[in-house]
Amino acid sequence: MQVSSLNEVKIYSLSCGKSLPEWLSDRKKRALQKKDVDVRRRIELIQDFEMPTVCTTIKVSKDGQYILATVVTFEILSDDYSKIVFLHNDRYIEFHSQSGFYYKTRIPKFGRDFSYHFPSCDLYFVGASSEVYRLNLEQGRYLNPLQTDAAENNVCDINSVHGLFATGTIEGRVECWDPRTRNRVGLLDCALNSVTADSEINNLPTISALKFNGALTMAVGTSTGQVLLYDLRSDKPLLVKDHQYGLPIKSVHFQDSLDLILSADSRIIKMWNKNSGKIFTSLEPEHDLNDVCLYPNSGMLLTASETPKMGIYYIPVLGPAPRWCSFLDNLTEELEENPESTVYDDYKFVTKKDLENLGLTHLIGSPFLRAYMHGFFMDIRLYHKVKLMVNPFAYEEYRKDKIRQKIEETRAQRVQLKKLPKVNKELALKLIEEEEEKQKSTWKKKVKSLPSILTDDRFKVMFENPDFQVDEESEEFRLLNPLVSKISEKRKKKLRLLEQQELREKEEEEEPEGKPSDAESSESSDDEKAWVEEVRKQRRLLQQEEKVKRQERLKEDQQTVLKPQFYEIKAGEEFRSFKDSATKQKLMNKTLEDRLKIEAKNGTLSVSDTTVGSKQLTFTLKRSEQQKKQQEAEKLHRQERKRLRRSAGHLKSRHKRGRSFH
Repeated sequence: MQVSSLNEVKIYSLSCGKSLPEWLSDRKKRALQKKDVDVRRRIELIQDFEMPTVCTTIKVSKDGQYILATVVTFEILSDDYSKIVFLHNDRYIEFHSQSGFYYKTRIPKFGRDFSYHFPSCDLYFVGASSEVYRLNLEQGRYLNPLQTDAAENNVCDINSVHGLFATGTIEGRVECWDPRTRNRVGLLDCALNSVTADSEINNLPTISALKFNGALTMAVGTSTGQVLLYDLRSDKPLLVKDHQYGLPIKSVHFQDSLDLILSADSRIIKMWNKNSGKIFTSLEPEHDLNDVCLYPNSGMLLTASETPKMGIYYIPVLGPAPRWCSFLDNLTEELEENPESTVYDDYKFVTKKDLENLGLTHLIGSPFLRAYMHGFFMDIRLYHKVKLMVNPFAYEEYRKDKIRQKIEETRAQRVQLKKLPKVNKELALKLIEEEEEKQKSTWKKKVKSLPSILTDDRFKVMFENPDFQVDEESEEFRLLNPLVSKISEKRKKKLRLLEQQELREKEEEEEPEGKPSDAESSESSDDEKAWVEEVRKQRRLLQQEEKVKRQERLKEDQQTVLKPQFYEIKAGEEFRSFKDSATKQKLMNKTLEDRLKIEAKNGTLSVSDTTVGSKQLTFTLKRSEQQKKQQEAEKLHRQERKRLRRSAGHLKSRHKRGRSFH
């Protein structure tokens, strides 16, 4: 017994391993089980589960009690094995009942597949002919055949919901017929749709597998290894999956509980989601496959191969074990003790382009390559041998890559910056120097490392967008720069003091000697005085520069000579004023920055600086003539009401005589 796993889906092979002959004694069997692990782990579900010769077709009865296998094909007409129809390779058709052979007849041409239409009791045979032969089991005679446009037909199937009959031709087409009217109702050109941009087709794809699911879904397999999923309402496939081996698709099945499609060729069984096309898992048996069958309502998979022995596989995620071997569900943990992984640790994944570069395209379809997703797995030893033959200097390149990786690992703790950015180069250089100082320091072991601004995505715009360029000539920067530089110097000085203190603590356990408190305070006071002097110096320079700028603007205003400008009014427009038309039109064409400058010049906007470097903007709204008239009218109205107002003192209640009521 073997356990394989792909995409975290475990598959248990229940037909592999060594079997013991029946003539051995019980004592000898127990001795072999103790010595041989494969014999001890062997589980024989079905005795003598093999054919005398090669098996091509395998099916399970509807009640799940019987498994049948033949050379060509057959159809089970009842729920059990009491009514079976066999198609032989010599054109004969045999009917078997529960007691055995019942009747035998012959069709004109060699048959390849047939289907049974339950409502009309008709058998539809397809084969090496353009005609589809019909045999009515109720009347016991042949009916008029269906004439197709194909030279030969390979496979056929009947939809169990509405009875649509479909046949796959050697020209790569699917013809659909209505059994009620015996007319063709549809034609699909699957050969053209199976050719994709990355597929290499050497011959015409023929239809090798066909299966309906529900009323509207149909899966088609081609002889070049593609599986097409169709909706009967469209002539374009929903999905196209390639097995990558270029081998004919042997069979296609639907697993409804997980929305899976099982497609098999002679080398591999692939299970993929019919909605997304994502590979669920795959299975590669030891021998070439001929047919695959799903046990009803369970996770068991049966295979017929080119050898007499047939395969049994159990996949728990597809469903429970059949009722006659329900103990498998309890043995899954025990079976996982010695799993055999098929993730191919000793294999190299290569694509078709890699195979072309290595000159190994002729190995596609051979045992040396295992198809997987969009490429193949090949033995890593074979890959290295071919790689060395194609490129003798591959080892030197590999050695250089390893050395380069080692060097990059040593640089992992450094700031990963190849060159200075275009924006804020001075700031970036300062941050790099600070980062190098931290790395050289021994105190960094006790301080939690923080991410650098240069490597943080949140601040990358500051080194890319020119709008974030630091203006060192601005008033804010010049006033804050002494403080920033002094803080960085204090930080470095504190870091050096901590390092010295750490070294002294290691050398002696006594109290370290240092500067007295008054010396430290005097030093800090000197630093504060130097910073204050620097700030005052920068402020005086800023005042002088501002004074010079005002004098230059005044001089330019005096030299400016105003000239009259003339404007022409367009036809159909009423002249109001230049302020309402020309000025507004100019303002609309200017940017927000230019508008603010104009407003500040007119006096409606004032901009002032704060001590922390921010800006304050104050707007003064102008009143229109209509608003002024309305305010003046309201003022006159209030004055008029005030003059007409009368006193209400006579309405006060007089004091009544008498005692109050209690």
